[in-house]
Amino acid sequence: MLKSMTAFGRSRMKSADGDKDITAEIKSVNSRYLDCTVKLPRQFGFLEEKIKGYLSEKGISRGKVEVFVGIDVIEQKGLSVSLDRSAAESYIAALREMRDAFSLADDISVMGVAQNKELFIFQKPEDDMEKDWLDVKAALDEAVGMFLEAREREGQNLQRDIMKKVSLIKDMALQIKELSEKDIAGYGAKIEERIKKFLSDFEIDVAEERILTEAAIYADRAAIDEELVRLDSHFDAMDDIMKKPEPAGRKLDFLLQEMNRETNTIGSKAQNAKIAHLVVDIKAELEKIREQIQNIE
Repeated sequence: MLKSMTAFGRSRMKSADGDKDITAEIKSVNSRYLDCTVKLPRQFGFLEEKIKGYLSEKGISRGKVEVFVGIDVIEQKGLSVSLDRSAAESYIAALREMRDAFSLADDISVMGVAQNKELFIFQKPEDDMEKDWLDVKAALDEAVGMFLEAREREGQNLQRDIMKKVSLIKDMALQIKELSEKDIAGYGAKIEERIKKFLSDFEIDVAEERILTEAAIYADRAAIDEELVRLDSHFDAMDDIMKKPEPAGRKLDFLLQEMNRETNTIGSKAQNAKIAHLVVDIKAELEKIREQIQNIE
């Protein structure tokens, strides 16, 4: 089953004991690899790696994923706050430099400086850190559940559309096969006739057996049976990939390259205008599928 890389999920809830109001959002767009960023309030930064690990456990393996967790602390418990002296000294020195450089009023005050939360170090007991994770995880569960449902829903839509295009390509490949078989049936005789005429024009004497052999070899080179068989096997492989639960985007992308290669070979070997037109149509449909596959995990 295909999954889209584009999705969104959001939840908002209070923690079990009511000390936090938590908002969790997760969204993703196309990306060749997994590129995950997590935004948290500074005092909860220790949860970043836990959140990334949690997403991996949920099977999110590809896409540019952005997670935002907002935590409004209603009642603070077990938190100790200390000053980052080095940061505070640099910050106050920069304020004084700005004051002197622009002749500003000297309104530097404790409460004014304290508004910069980056100057403080927040520490929590280990037990409280685990509780914070469980509170955030509860909100993430709901948001990620919505997110994964959206991925699957859009993936199913993509899969249905891709299968329609594959069905159309199969029909065109069948037409090519029928046209090719008709061409090949009389191709050897045509080549033999042309060779004989050419040799006659230049009064060259060649054994009949040699002419027949060369005509057969040339006709065989023009045959596209092998390419059509491989193309058909690629259709089967695509169907098999889309039925499996694991991420399919990269496999489908590689398979599509192979299908394009076989189609190009058919176009270069076939000596039939109708086949040439069908090849162009197949390549157009393959390109549409390729664009859709870029959005598949």
